[in-house]
Formats: sequence, C-alpha cells, structure tokens
Amino acid sequence: MRRGGGGGAAGRHPKSSLAPSAAVDRTPMMDQPLYPRNLDHAFSRRDSDAFSICSSRPSSIGTAPAHAAPTTNLSDRSSQAAALRVVNAYLAPTIHLRAPLPAARDILAAFRHFLERLQYPVQTSLEEDLLILLRLLACPYKLTRSALKAPGTPHSWPPLLSVLYWLTLLCRVADNLDASSSPTAATSNDLMLYITESYNLFLTADDDAVASLDEEYMSKASVQTDALAVAVQALEKEVEDLEGKRSKQTSEPSRRKALEEKKEAFTADVQKFDAVVKSWSAKIKEKEDSLVVLEKELEAKVMNGQHMLVENEELVKKVEAQVVNVRDADRMTREMQAVEHDISKLENANAALEEKGWELQAALVTKLEDIEGLAEQCNQALKRLKLGIDFKYMLNAKGSSPSEILGTAYKTVLKAALSALANETKRIFASKHDESNDLQKHLQGNAKIIEEKRNNVSVLEAKTNEVIAQLDSLDLEIGNHVSSCSADSRKMKDELEEKEDHLSTLEKEADTFLKNSEQSFQDVSRQTDEETQMCASELLKLIDSITEYKEFVETSISGMKKCLYESVDDIASL
Repeated sequence: MRRGGGGGAAGRHPKSSLAPSAAVDRTPMMDQPLYPRNLDHAFSRRDSDAFSICSSRPSSIGTAPAHAAPTTNLSDRSSQAAALRVVNAYLAPTIHLRAPLPAARDILAAFRHFLERLQYPVQTSLEEDLLILLRLLACPYKLTRSALKAPGTPHSWPPLLSVLYWLTLLCRVADNLDASSSPTAATSNDLMLYITESYNLFLTADDDAVASLDEEYMSKASVQTDALAVAVQALEKEVEDLEGKRSKQTSEPSRRKALEEKKEAFTADVQKFDAVVKSWSAKIKEKEDSLVVLEKELEAKVMNGQHMLVENEELVKKVEAQVVNVRDADRMTREMQAVEHDISKLENANAALEEKGWELQAALVTKLEDIEGLAEQCNQALKRLKLGIDFKYMLNAKGSSPSEILGTAYKTVLKAALSALANETKRIFASKHDESNDLQKHLQGNAKIIEEKRNNVSVLEAKTNEVIAQLDSLDLEIGNHVSSCSADSRKMKDELEEKEDHLSTLEKEADTFLKNSEQSFQDVSRQTDEETQMCASELLKLIDSITEYKEFVETSISGMKKCLYESVDDIASL
C-alpha cells in the first residue's frame, strides 16, 4: 500500500543528487551547489548505524573507495581566492579565513563548525573524527593527518581549502533540502493523493482497500495533528520571546551612548599609544647614539691592530737581517710573547665590543617588533570599528622622530572617520526605532495565524477520535497475527537447535586441528634451536680465530715500531 507524501518511490526518498561523475566534472570555482556522492546514505543513516560507527573507530583511515574519481586540489591563486570567498561567505560572521594563508586556529575552528553543522560530535580528536566523516561521506579530496597537524603551512593549505570548499557546498545542499521541505505543500499533496486513490478504489468496488486506505490516512492525520500542536506551541513560545526582545530593546540604553563610550576608550588608547611611541623613540635615539660611539671605537681598534701588524712585519724583517746571538734571541722571544699577549688582549676587547654591538642591534629589533605589535593592535581596533576608510598605522623603521615613524595621516583621516561613525550611529538608532514598530505589527499578524491554527487543531481532534474507534477493530487481527508468529518462532527454534549440533561437531574438528598444529610447531621450534646452537658454535670459533690473528698483528706492529724507532735513533746519531 502506498503512503502519502509524494506517492510511490518519490514519497519515500529525498531529492535525487547528482551522479559522482557529474560532481567530479564540475570545476571548483562554480558557485552552484555541488551535490556530493552518497548524500542519501550519509543523511538517511539510522541512529544505530551512527552509534556503531562512532563506538568502533578504526585506528587509521584507509584509502578512498575504488569508485572515487580522481580529483585535483586547488593550486593556482585565482581558484584559491574564489573558493575562499565562497567558504567565508558561508562561515560569516562567526569565522573569517584571511587570505592568502589563514591562521591554524581559524582553519581548525572552520572544520569544527562544519562538524557541528553536519551533527557529527567530536569524541576523540578533531583530526580523527574529521577523517572518519570525510571517508563516510566519500569526499573526493584526499586529506592527510600531517596536513591537519600543521594546517597553517603553505604546502598543506591547498588540500585543506579543497576539503573546506567541498564541505561548504555539502552544507549548502543540506540547507536547500531543509528549506525545500514545506509542511503545507506536503499536506495538500497527501490530501490530493488520498482523494484520488480513494475515488479510484471506490469505482473498482474494492471496499477492503478503501477501508485500509482510510485507516492509513487517518493515522497520518493524527501524526500531523500532533506535529501541528507542537508547531503551535513553538509559535506561542516565539511570540513570548519576541515580546521579551521588544521590551528588552525598549528598556536597554541607546546604542549611541555605548558607541560614544567605546569612542572615548579608543581615544584614550590612542593617546597612550602616542605616549609609548614617543618614549620608545627617545630610547631608540639614545641607543643609536651609543651604537655610533661604539662603532667609532671599534674602527679605532681595527686601525691600531693594522698598524701593529705592519710594525710586527717590519720588526721581523729587521730581525732576519741582523746577526743574532742566543741572548738576543731569548730577549726577542720574550718580547714577541709580550706583543702576542697584547694582541690577544686587543682581540678579546674587539670581540667584546662586537658582542655589545650585536646586543644593541638585537634590542633595537625587539623594541621595533613590540612597536609593530602595538600598531597591529591599533589597526585591529580600527577594523572592528568599521570606519569605512582604508587607514592603517604603517611604521617607518628608518624614522628618527615619532612623526616620521607613525606618519601624520592619523591626525586628519581618523578624526573625520570618527565623526562619520557618530553620524552613522544616529541613523542606525532611527532605523531601529522603525524596525521596532514593524515588529509590533508582525506580532499582531502572528496572533491571528495562531488563532486560525487552533481552530484547525480542534477539527483534527474530532477526526482523531473517529480513527481511534477504528483502531479498536484492528486489535483482534493483531492477536491472530501474534499466534501465527508464535508458531513460526517454534519452528525457527527447532532449526536453531540443529544448527547448534552442527556447530559442536565443527568445534571438535577445530580442536583436533589445533592440537596437530601445536605439535608441528614444537617440532619446528626444536629443529630451529639446534640449528641456532650450531651457528653459535661456529661464530665462537670464528671470533677465537679473529682474536688470535689480532694478537699476531699487534705483535708484528710492535716489532715494526721498535725497528722504526731504532732506525730513527741511528739516523739522529748520524
């Protein structure tokens, strides 16, 4: 018997998705929804199947199915930018992935958002659950664990973006399917099918089929009545929530005051930032002056060292030209040692000066990075204000004064933008007041709709009482069916006992085979141990022979060394 809600197979299944080949042939930059494969299986899975999948997770994710078509990742910049715009449009305003390479925490937050949207809770870890979900949904893009462990790197971003784009299109398809299921259209379609089928059976004089069709439709009507009652309660709750929101909006302080307070806070922060920049500029200037003095000292030391090298070369030439006796040679050796000692002291002092110079340079770089971090915080605060201007603090590392480091544009551009923001705040306050009036009118219309739905519920309750009377007649038929089912169960029990006897015989055969296997394993182990002992004895013999040969070689080497030393002594005596 067919059920209402579309009739036949069309009423039992959701909308058909595109074939897998069509999903692969589409380019990733098309803004149309990309229907992935096996969506019906993914979204119509029973709760028991989902529980068994979540409770028995595999330790590693296998390769893609054999029927999955090969798919390439987004490699060029233009396709990545287009795909990233689609993903950001879906994730806005909670998550925003910055181009060209988003932060790792934003990428993981986007994946977590898609898991929540697909109603797949994270139980062990985000990486393992995401890989399992992609495998269940037959994702055409391959994603590895290394890419998920380091998502903010350039080589792992293209496959991650491909999977994000695919999940975005999948969620959009799910949203479209949810929006397309209209209860009123389904109700009218069910009623038309019921009338047509009932009239057809009436013309064929099939009274039993007409009665069964009536019972089926009345059961569905009772279910729809319960659903409508729940919907009415939800609408009443929504009316109460809207009333509470309206009263809250009228009682809360104006948004203009909050924005003015934020403006004053930001103005104070800007003043503090200017003071910090001035103090750090003075410190940087002092460090630069000290660095210049140290560089001059270093140059003087280098020149002195060069002069000393020239003097040493001249002294060496003079010494070589003179006839030197033993006392003069000793005296010159002592003088040369003193000069070398002085040179080592100068080199140590030069190294210390270089280390101080590097330390000063590192301190300057650190302070400049701190100033850049403060400038970035100010830019983020201006971005949150949404002033509508392209203004950012751009630091000039080569500047020597606060105005050269920060620039002077913030004195003229930022003030005009803040005044424009105040005017925009006034306009928003007026528009919110108009929206409050429109919302009041909308609440009155919702009250009328709720009254009409209550009348419909009373009519459906009367029909439900009639259906209950018809259900009592079905109890007798159910009892007869239970008796027939009990007879079938007894028959199945007898068959099960026969199968258990067969299973016991199989277990005995398995025990016999196990014993034989253990005996053969013991024989093989014993043979392997004997072979191992033979190999060990041969190895010991080989080690002994190597030891003897080593002693012979050491003896030969000692004799050769002795002969060599004697030859050296003879040559020295000659």
